[in-house]
Amino acid sequence: MGPARRRDALRLRGGGSPPLLRLFPGRLSAFPLFLLALLLGFASLLWLQLSCSGEGPAPGGQHRGVPRQPCPPPAPPQPPQEEPSWGPHRLALLVPFRERFEELLAFVPYMHRFLSKKRIRHHIFILNQVDHFRFNRASLINVGFLESGNDTDYIAMHDVDLLPLNEHLDYSFPEAGPFHVASPELHPLYHYKTYVGGILLLTKQHYELCNGMSNRFWGWGREDDEFYRRIKGAGLQVRRPSGITTGYETFQHLHDPAWRKRDQKRIAAQKQEQFKVDREGGLNNVRYRIESRTDLSVAGAPCTVLNILLDCDTNETPWCTFG
Repeated sequence: MGPARRRDALRLRGGGSPPLLRLFPGRLSAFPLFLLALLLGFASLLWLQLSCSGEGPAPGGQHRGVPRQPCPPPAPPQPPQEEPSWGPHRLALLVPFRERFEELLAFVPYMHRFLSKKRIRHHIFILNQVDHFRFNRASLINVGFLESGNDTDYIAMHDVDLLPLNEHLDYSFPEAGPFHVASPELHPLYHYKTYVGGILLLTKQHYELCNGMSNRFWGWGREDDEFYRRIKGAGLQVRRPSGITTGYETFQHLHDPAWRKRDQKRIAAQKQEQFKVDREGGLNNVRYRIESRTDLSVAGAPCTVLNILLDCDTNETPWCTFG
């Protein structure tokens, strides 16, 4: 068989150079390979942007069971370094957390830059529940309060999936009383007048006055409604933002319920107990152990991760497990 026939036979059998390499005639040099890498990188970034921003194909063309994820807003410019001239107060940003790493990677650098730009002295605490009980947001906040140290004098109870988009939102020291940043007029999902979830600022003195949050709420929801009644019982008045004109576009909500379902089950007496005020429990009886404490940086933003093992008295709250 002559050389020409051997080449034709290789083509028919799929032999020879791979299709992408045939784009470059002759021997490949470093420059064509570099150009190819740039083109592939640009195409990947373009696909990622279109897939998460909603600019791509209509939802009907998506693969079933793979919902499109929301894009976090672009991070503000590199923040200034924290200085004492920013003021005497320091915020402990308490973030209850379990297995939501995509949201965490967006949250930590964004919030660090957002607060630094506003000259808010702060420290971010990721309260990571690592036990086998159901998620308990309120107990994690109690633990974060107790472990946040004496160099912080006020707290933000802050959901990891809620990013503030309006730079006029106030995160300063709430001396006059609890300040609900994610007010019902601004939160993209919850609009009832007694809502105090999402983002709530309190001085440490006021949080202690409420005896923290109830530890009886295992699973998703209702713990912030019970805390509203504690605030009222302590004689405190909830304040909310004024002069914010961005409405329901004031925040970006990163959570996709189709992708990550919440634990909303109500087990046994939990259906009745969820509407009661816990007049005995809170900061005074939260039971936990710190498995580890790690200071780290996420895209240049410092934070502390507390791996927390909560404890549950199954005689008191049998709904802390699914069993």
